[in-house]
Amino acid sequence: METVVSGIRSTGNLHLGNYFGAVRNFIRMQHENRCFFFIADYHSLTTHPKPDDIHGNIRQVLAEYLACGIDPEISTVFIQSDVPEVTELYLLLNMNAYVGELERTTSFKEKIRKHPDNINAGLLTYPVLMAADIIIHKANKVPVGKDQEQNLEMTRRFARRFNTIYGVDYFPEPDAYNFGQELIKIPGLDGTGKMGKSEGNGVFLSDTPQEIRKKVMKAVTDTGPSAPGQEPSEPVRNLFTIMKAVSAPDTVNYFTNKYATAEIRYGELKKQLAEDIINFTDPIRRRINEILDDRAYMAKVVREGADKARASASGTIREVREILGYKSF
Repeated sequence: METVVSGIRSTGNLHLGNYFGAVRNFIRMQHENRCFFFIADYHSLTTHPKPDDIHGNIRQVLAEYLACGIDPEISTVFIQSDVPEVTELYLLLNMNAYVGELERTTSFKEKIRKHPDNINAGLLTYPVLMAADIIIHKANKVPVGKDQEQNLEMTRRFARRFNTIYGVDYFPEPDAYNFGQELIKIPGLDGTGKMGKSEGNGVFLSDTPQEIRKKVMKAVTDTGPSAPGQEPSEPVRNLFTIMKAVSAPDTVNYFTNKYATAEIRYGELKKQLAEDIINFTDPIRRRINEILDDRAYMAKVVREGADKARASASGTIREVREILGYKSF
């Protein structure tokens, strides 16, 4: 079995982009691989969450992981901060990560553009912590969305650099994994960019039907095609991208043809899209609420997941320290 590692930040609810970009693959992979799926609560600290929010956000994402179909009896499901070995490897990798290469990453440049008043060291070294999360379990595969491809390439670079500097063949260079399909990026409802947790453009797995209808009906479009065969604008393409993920092929074909013949009515498209999203997310939403009410079950999952994750991570740290030259007296 190959080893798969991936995680999602505990900053609010999971949305459709998280599901189709990552979680859907988690569910498929867990029966064929040795899987570690974690809640990246340390990564969330870059946005300075309030102490009262941290635990609630972790619980929410954990419940959503489980509700989507990740099985803790098969996979290792854990919270990042329950595995202190990760932060030790993060520190060690930082010694061979260079400021220039970190400053050039797309994710860092995007963050400082959006939040110029919060350019912290955690944002700069985000790819290093991500690399530590992954290679501490010697992952071969990482199911990531398209927006994380560059950070995964940084992980490969740090693994390769460690092996080269210390003359070992220790860390594998993990590959992006999406079952041979193109990596999926679900766009937001605001007309540009990806769907995000904090951008106000997402449809969450825990949203009620009423919330979903309201969000979708407010989605950005345009004035409509003025003639048959016209290329759709980015906001309209975004709606069709979401529709392809949640709707039946016949539905997609119907509205694609309506657009191609300049007969499209965006109100009709949005109503259909909202109902298709509801049909997809509502069973998950109900299961989320059931799990959140079962505190004993959640505590058991977290406890057992931490034990399994630390068993893997502690072995890596012990061997890394030996490679670096740390010896017992």
